[in-house]
Amino acid sequence: MPSDNKKEISFTSEIRVRFTETDPLGIVWHGNYIQYFEDGREAFGREHGISYLEQKANGYTSPIVKSSCEHKLPLRYGDVATIKTTFIDSPAAKMIFQYRIFDPKGRLVCLGETIQVFLNEQGELSLTKPEFFANWKKKMGL
Repeated sequence: MPSDNKKEISFTSEIRVRFTETDPLGIVWHGNYIQYFEDGREAFGREHGISYLEQKANGYTSPIVKSSCEHKLPLRYGDVATIKTTFIDSPAAKMIFQYRIFDPKGRLVCLGETIQVFLNEQGELSLTKPEFFANWKKKMGL
C-alpha cells in the first residue's frame, strides 16, 4: 500500500532586515518578502546541491513562473528573521518551494510559494525532468 508520508527537504536560514528594506512606517515593504524567499531558496540550493550555479553548469536555468505571498505580521528594521524553505516534490519537470518566515519571537510573519520550470540553453521549456534534476531527486530520496 502506498504511503502518504512524503519526505520533507528543508533548510532554515536567517536574514537581518536592512534599513533600505523598510517603508516610512519602519516596517518591511511588502515586495521585499519575495526577495527573502529568494534568499531562502539560494541558501537551500547551496546546502542541498541544487543551486543556480549547478543548474547553469548543467545547461539549464529555472525561472519563476508563479509566486504567492501571504502576510501575517510585519518585520521591522534590525529584526533577524528566520526563513524556512521547503522543497515540495512533484512528478513534473518543475521545482516548487514553500516558505515560512518567522520574526525574532518565532511568530509566523509571512508564508508563500514559488514554482520554477526548467529552460535549456536555447531558452526552450523542458517538458521532462532534466537528467541532473532527476539525479538530484534520487540522491535526496525522492
